Amino acid sequence: MDVPLPRFSVIVPAYKVQAYLHECLESVLAQSYPDLELIAVDDASPDACGAIIEEFAIRDPRVRPVRLARNQGPGPARNAGLAEATGDYLLFLDGDDTLTPGALQAITDRLKETDGPDVLVHGHARISWTGEPVRDLAAAQLGEHGPAPFRLADRLGLLRLPTAPWNKTYRREFIEREGFTFPPGSHEDTPWTFPVLLTAESIATLDRICVHHRDHRRNSVPSRRPFDVFDQYDRLFAFLAERPELTGWRPVLFRRMADHLAAVYARPDRLPRGSRAEFLRLARAHCRRHRAPGAPAALRDRLRHCLVRLGLHRTYRTLRRTRALGRTAAKVTVKLGGALRAALLRLHYRVQLRLPLHQDRAVFSAYGGQGHGCNPGALEQAFRTHAPHIRTAWIADPGHHHTVPAATRRITPGTAAHWTALARSKYLVDNTGPDRRLIKRRGQIVVQTQSGTPLKRQGLDLQERPAAGAGTDFGALMESIGTWDFVVSANRHSTLVRERVHPGSYKTLEYGQPRNDVFQQATSADVTRLRESLGVPENAVAILYAPTHRDYRRTQRSPLDLDQVASRLGPRFVILARAHRRHGGPLAPEATSPRVIDVTGHPSVESLCLASDALVTDYSSIMFDYAALDRPIVLHTDDQEAYEAARGTYFDLRAFPPGAIARSEDELIDIFATGHWRGSRSAQLRSAFRTRFCPYDDGRAAERVVRHVVLGEQGLPPVVPQADRHPVPSAASRACSPLALPSQAAAPLLLTDSL
Repeated sequence: MDVPLPRFSVIVPAYKVQAYLHECLESVLAQSYPDLELIAVDDASPDACGAIIEEFAIRDPRVRPVRLARNQGPGPARNAGLAEATGDYLLFLDGDDTLTPGALQAITDRLKETDGPDVLVHGHARISWTGEPVRDLAAAQLGEHGPAPFRLADRLGLLRLPTAPWNKTYRREFIEREGFTFPPGSHEDTPWTFPVLLTAESIATLDRICVHHRDHRRNSVPSRRPFDVFDQYDRLFAFLAERPELTGWRPVLFRRMADHLAAVYARPDRLPRGSRAEFLRLARAHCRRHRAPGAPAALRDRLRHCLVRLGLHRTYRTLRRTRALGRTAAKVTVKLGGALRAALLRLHYRVQLRLPLHQDRAVFSAYGGQGHGCNPGALEQAFRTHAPHIRTAWIADPGHHHTVPAATRRITPGTAAHWTALARSKYLVDNTGPDRRLIKRRGQIVVQTQSGTPLKRQGLDLQERPAAGAGTDFGALMESIGTWDFVVSANRHSTLVRERVHPGSYKTLEYGQPRNDVFQQATSADVTRLRESLGVPENAVAILYAPTHRDYRRTQRSPLDLDQVASRLGPRFVILARAHRRHGGPLAPEATSPRVIDVTGHPSVESLCLASDALVTDYSSIMFDYAALDRPIVLHTDDQEAYEAARGTYFDLRAFPPGAIARSEDELIDIFATGHWRGSRSAQLRSAFRTRFCPYDDGRAAERVVRHVVLGEQGLPPVVPQADRHPVPSAASRACSPLALPSQAAAPLLLTDSL
């Protein structure tokens, strides 16, 4: 009986990596996509690598051990694994690399989307020898917008990615047909990667970190291994000589070689003492041997290439130092100007701190200088309504000043007015945290509103999530928390989570989510007006889609093909797309359907919620806000494993969802086509979700905060029971006839910002 061949062959050469090999092999075998074979090659390693491989082979039949009689290096070791491979696609890992959770499933999905290309180039992160992850700076080339698959000539930027074999997946039939193998020696990836990319008839990209590659601490005694680079480029140009159809690539690869040789020479820790002049002589000979005019470089690169070709060792070194000094001088000049301005502002701030505090002033901000909105926006309005003796001001970048109400003063961050407001206003209200340079005065009151109910891990919990917590200054976070007097909380879950991850002496005001007050206060006329302003047809059903930010992706993209969704839901559907505030642009810039309308620039997420009839989201906190509207919610979680690994959540949405769950685009379409999105089971789930997470969202949350913090009242307005609340109904629910199925009725799909 024929044994079915695996989808993937993962080849792992191992030499002196016993401390990391177990984690590497486990990361492959633990993949959610199990159709694989793991070919582990013991490259005659003198440590326990061979024994570890044998243990894994006994435990899991998918592990196929290969033992070499003598050490041959990574190239021949990969070739030994390649000879044993039977999978449709090949992946190479070093023995101390790891596959990220869900990587093979993501690769499988992308291969299917792009019709099985010869090569799939995917993202990676380097793990420094100290254990810190660093995303590859050239990963912007992995954007998935535009047609795919493609040829290398259509995406020349891929040549700027590392030439390593572990950031790509290869179709085995293509590799065997072309006879590609790895050469011996160091820099063995050079004559492998370039021929593969040049020859591939179809290439695709996956903008997802699939591999964690560990960098080694460099030996304090440099070796002559860098000299192998010359043999590898000889092999590369010999390959080009055998393929006349690739002659046009010689100038591009010559320039790439000159860059590579210059980079090796520029690193003083790579070459043995006394060998730098020798390296430059060999570089000059190689440049003369393989020189191919064309593919002009930038001026500074031309000079560097020229010096390498001419072997001008001392001139090269002198110019490098001169250029470095010039850059340093320019930076110093800019820094001095900035430092002078900063010093004057600090002096101004110090002076303002010595002047009396304005008891009738309050200053507000949201998301570090964005426009009027979120919980601070609702509180600013409540200040003007319930405490009119307080003069309010809003800190926002000039581009957002138009969103600030006319009765509220506008302040630009970083100006003298900004520091005056921080120094002399009694009330400081923000949803992210005050400026870390803030010196809190006696008598000042800092109100931290947060920006939604936490599903995603945050605060101190991000210390265990490097993909999400990278760049977070936890010391500064704790200093900021120390300034908080009050923290607004929507529910008991929020209170318990945040008091643990944001430990401090503040008082929690578990009064509800102020930004949700509008859901109880708006009228049907408001809903109609909002829908007309967005261009939603009168009898349409608006479905609000809110994908959140992916920490494991460098560039964000819509998890859904919006053109396809609009087409499959029917001609009367309209999609209004709003990206997450960290998205950096439209949610689907490639969408061409007239029924896909981008509303990313709309200033109010709450208005978009009111205009919609249902919500589709993934892990965004908008689901907790939307539940207060008592309108249908559908979850689209096609990458839950990867998201959990990168960011993590505080509870399993599958165990306690606010409505139906779709794990693919097809399932999402089916949920709407069958009416399941608004069925009785979905209503039951939403009711339980609303009871747990919206206990105080009765339209008076902001009023309760103002009465407690500003007016000092103890007897606050009682919370209206959920049975007695009447949020404004959606336009579809007010229709006189039942909603038709998508094949019969109009329905725009409204996509909005993740909160």
